[in-house]
Amino acid sequence: MSFLDSDQDPKEAQRRTLYFFLLTTLGVGALASLFTTPQIPTWYAGLNHPAIAPPNWVFAPVWTTLYIAMAVAAWRVWKVTGLYSTEMAVFAAQLALNFAWSAIFFGLHRIGAALAEIAVLDLAILATAILFFRRDRLAGLLLLPYLAWTLFATALTHAFWTLNG
Repeated sequence: MSFLDSDQDPKEAQRRTLYFFLLTTLGVGALASLFTTPQIPTWYAGLNHPAIAPPNWVFAPVWTTLYIAMAVAAWRVWKVTGLYSTEMAVFAAQLALNFAWSAIFFGLHRIGAALAEIAVLDLAILATAILFFRRDRLAGLLLLPYLAWTLFATALTHAFWTLNG
């Protein structure tokens, strides 16, 4: 029995697990920002920006909202499947890919590699959404804004690659 699958008070266990998913997803975002934030005024500012690039201030609130929705979705599916399931493994994989994009794009300045990586991330998010939807419709639906934003980020990455490659 794990920390998340305890036999204590069920409501307490569910709250603790929701907090775990919130901390995990928001933590991934915070760690990714360690690559991103220092590069905004320097390397990123020096790139040719496509017309579709949103202002920098948009990214933090959008990503925070998406990470919270991802956490709630994962929590809802966890209540059905437990921690050790295909759904949770695929969720973890897409979360790792989410983090990797920032490291590749901002940390390594490899726009082409980031484009290839985000295409894999798109597929991983789609797979996660489908798996989640099969277990809990709302959980699957909660991932659709994340998928939409990441597809936009894919187009944006492609535009940056085209302009700066």
